Amino acid sequence: MLTRIIPATKEALPVIGLGTYRGFDVTLNAPGEERLSNVLDTLFAAGGTLLDSSPMYGRAEEVVGALLTRQPRAASPFLATKVWTSGREAGVRQIEQSFRLLRSDVIDLIQVHNLQDWQTHLQTLRGLKEAGRIRYIGITHYTRSGYAEVERVLNTTPVDFLQINYPVEEREAEKRLLPLAEDKGVAVLCNRPFGGGDLLRRLKAKPLPDWAAEVGATSWAQLALKFVLGHRAITCAIPGTGNPASMIDNTKAASGSVLTPKQRAELIETV
Repeated sequence: MLTRIIPATKEALPVIGLGTYRGFDVTLNAPGEERLSNVLDTLFAAGGTLLDSSPMYGRAEEVVGALLTRQPRAASPFLATKVWTSGREAGVRQIEQSFRLLRSDVIDLIQVHNLQDWQTHLQTLRGLKEAGRIRYIGITHYTRSGYAEVERVLNTTPVDFLQINYPVEEREAEKRLLPLAEDKGVAVLCNRPFGGGDLLRRLKAKPLPDWAAEVGATSWAQLALKFVLGHRAITCAIPGTGNPASMIDNTKAASGSVLTPKQRAELIETV
């Protein structure tokens, strides 16, 4: 799988990861465990590593931790989660719970979810990073109403990662946030690359453009991901799924070519 560099350390990160919102918020039973294990196996087999979760996602952290423990894999996952509460002590409790649920002594990345009490939590996260318990710290947001605050944080506070939405139909982040992240040396995770699923539902009845084969794409999902990866500031896209077939489809976006400016413009026009 194609990789891109995390600016803070020059570590290579595979460009397709997995978001666990909804798809992993389940009660594990035999069929569900097999299905979600297949999702993880598919990601790892394709060369992906990043698993993104949050306390906001119900049982997702617990399910990810259980699956990784029950079926050890050759791949070393890049574990990312978030802190989503207010107050220092509440944040510390939530972070410690994430360590327990993910069943890991080290979490690669913890992000302040939607900037909630970000000044407080970033201070806590810096301490954990200095202690070697986490490797990277970051911030997230998913609505344009929060972008001004995201910009302020990037301009005033050192962070390693920004997680932001950037589907082809919602490109507000490319005006200021993506160039700023690149300028500040901040890696960028793209959440909701399919716009929450509405984008693919609208496109599924349309034929793929004639040039899709030229970039190695066989589905609209792959084209949508290739659009995201076509911006040089994006380090990794994290489409969410609990479906092994969708995971297979998504990982294929990491091969072949990214879109040319002309192809990007045509895809924008199509959606």
